[in-house]
Amino acid sequence: MNGKGELVGVVLSVNLSKVKGVKKTPQEYIILVENHGVHGDAHAGDWHRQVSMLSKSSIDKARSWGIKVSFGDFAENITVDGVEVYKLPIGTKVYINEAILEVTQVGKECHDRCAIAKSVGKCVMPSEGIFLRVLKGGVVRPKDEVLFVLPER
Repeated sequence: MNGKGELVGVVLSVNLSKVKGVKKTPQEYIILVENHGVHGDAHAGDWHRQVSMLSKSSIDKARSWGIKVSFGDFAENITVDGVEVYKLPIGTKVYINEAILEVTQVGKECHDRCAIAKSVGKCVMPSEGIFLRVLKGGVVRPKDEVLFVLPER
């Protein structure tokens, strides 16, 4: 973290699915739509969980349990490296290219043994996934830099 309350990470994968409760498929890019979420994704809509994000460290944790998982397997829209996103406070602003997002929720109540948990055994999303709303749309691709700006206290 630099002295300004900023963290820098990188996008490793962008993922979407047209159906809720299943793994998401990696894409070449995703389009974030203001006040909606990921264009074409089942979770997009007018609510506070428009986009989901997970850190590579969380996927690595699942791999340490002996589970073979890849990016998108926990139904995250954006997989990042360099920042443990579950440690970010609500209100953190996230800048990726021209897109601006805001963290609205950390963790979630897991569905009763959702498809992800059933297929991979355990799920890290309930404790380590974060959810964001799109303040300004844009295109996001793997290898894009991500700037996390913590809210002022």
